[in-house]
Amino acid sequence: MGELELGGEVDRCLALVAYDALSAWLVAELKYRGVRNALPWLVTALAQLVAASGARPDVITWIPAARHNRRRRGFDQAELLARPLARRLGVPARSLLRRRPGTGQTGRTRIERLGGPELVTPRATQGTVLVVDDVITTGASMRAAAASLQSAGATTVQGAAVAYKR
Repeated sequence: MGELELGGEVDRCLALVAYDALSAWLVAELKYRGVRNALPWLVTALAQLVAASGARPDVITWIPAARHNRRRRGFDQAELLARPLARRLGVPARSLLRRRPGTGQTGRTRIERLGGPELVTPRATQGTVLVVDDVITTGASMRAAAASLQSAGATTVQGAAVAYKR
């Protein structure tokens, strides 16, 4: 799919594919059922997309799942994408964002999603940060991540996701 225009503090954002029936199924298999068969392919494709875009992150992080979702699933799907992507690109992966308690984005209406999650960056960061997520819908989570990271010192914040829902 390529580059998206999210605005706000997000300097650049990339998505592999449009969110359609196939990508929705693929993401749901990973996110809700823990099926990881497609993970190597997704990471390879994301790495190629990031490299082709000319993005050169200093560090990769991810938008953390809501605490109750992570606890219920036993994993964070964005972290499952971010860590091997970082290895593939030869940069460190760091947990730079914390989600404050509140409602997750899943299942909320578009209007409700626009407020985004409340994300904080508990320690200083610098350089170019690539933020990974599974799906971008309104872009509110990515904008919240970028604002938090920049307030902690990041000079550039870029995003990457498997799918973009228009």
